[in-house]
Amino acid sequence: MRGRAVRVCCLWACLGVVAAALAQEGHPLTGTWFGDWGPTATERHRLTLVMKWDGDKVTCVINPGPDSITAANVVVDVSKWTVRIEADAKDAAGAPVHVAAEGRLEDLSSNHRTITGTWRQGANTGAFKITRD
Repeated sequence: MRGRAVRVCCLWACLGVVAAALAQEGHPLTGTWFGDWGPTATERHRLTLVMKWDGDKVTCVINPGPDSITAANVVVDVSKWTVRIEADAKDAAGAPVHVAAEGRLEDLSSNHRTITGTWRQGANTGAFKITRD
């Protein structure tokens, strides 16, 4: 009887380890991020970024939809948890414009993560903040 109780306890412990492993969310950037950027507190532009770790690199789509922008480069420095995103887009008149964002990943211990930093789009520069729940 005692042996059976030990086996049942071991089984539950193994199931707990497997459940914890399956609950891991993967790369800290993977997911949909929402927020805004702008040169002032009153002039803001909405942002949606969909990022995914593909096992080799992080891919990013900015403002998914018909006018979406695919980031050419996403660099993550895990020693400081900084993120750099670069993309080429078009401005409102259809002229090419380079987008570069640099920020710091915060709240790593929770599921409510944020990235805050500087957003440059052509000659315009401002602060940005995006959140992933």
